[in-house]
Amino acid sequence: MDILLQQLFNGLTIGSVYSLVALGLTLVYGILHIPNFAHGALYMLGGYVTLMTMAAFGFPYFLAMFVSILIVGFVALLMERLVFHPLRHSPPIHDKIAAIGVLLFLETFVQLVWGAEYRAMSTPFGEVVSFLGITVTVQRILIVVAAVVVMVLLQLFLKKTLIGAAIVAMSQNREGAFLVGINANKVAMLTFFISGALAAIAASIASPINLVFPGMGHLVILKAFVIIIIGGMGSIPGAIIGGYILGFSESLGATFISSDYSDLIAFALLVIILTIQPKGLFAKKGAA
Repeated sequence: MDILLQQLFNGLTIGSVYSLVALGLTLVYGILHIPNFAHGALYMLGGYVTLMTMAAFGFPYFLAMFVSILIVGFVALLMERLVFHPLRHSPPIHDKIAAIGVLLFLETFVQLVWGAEYRAMSTPFGEVVSFLGITVTVQRILIVVAAVVVMVLLQLFLKKTLIGAAIVAMSQNREGAFLVGINANKVAMLTFFISGALAAIAASIASPINLVFPGMGHLVILKAFVIIIIGGMGSIPGAIIGGYILGFSESLGATFISSDYSDLIAFALLVIILTIQPKGLFAKKGAA
């Protein structure tokens, strides 16, 4: 029973990180219909900025995370202005190629500046605690709590503010949003900023229990795409629930089947769910 509870908590931790990354990805896709393959590079950049801000300037953990949110959000905003906005009338394949180009550029840039070696991020929350028969670090509890707080704040922002309502309106009906005077450029820039900020938060809270290195976003972005396909492309509830489904599946599968297959489980789950529900669990009406 203790092993089951331990793995459920581990799944909750992994799922929280996956959900935050997938949220940023699905926001951009839902509004701009851009499958941003460079989102994994934003996640990687978030980890590096937090780590290097702490190491170079001695900033406390949360202040370094805040700096990372601002910098990565701004990089994502620049990505929209300099890369995706000029391609808005181009064939869809151009967006995908451009995203891969940005991904390679950011990874090469980080490697040139900070090197390719694996780095560990220190945390003030490394203390180990026990409850209900399980043993976890405070950092893992922080990951779960921070993810839930960010998701609630994002939902409140989208539901309770005029800017959030404009983002939702754009995601539901782009033509209708234009007709009522919503500024598409501002919505696109803000959406990319939020997407980058979510990636920075996910990387900053996950890096202390993993490692920071230039390729750290590869597997995360692959799984984020699996999540938003499982949940339904462009669906925010789908991204959240899909992230936790994947996190629990990987954690329980690694324990009760084999840790060698933990990554394979994500893609097996994708095949099974899409066989049953081809448009994803929370697909929007009219979605292809």
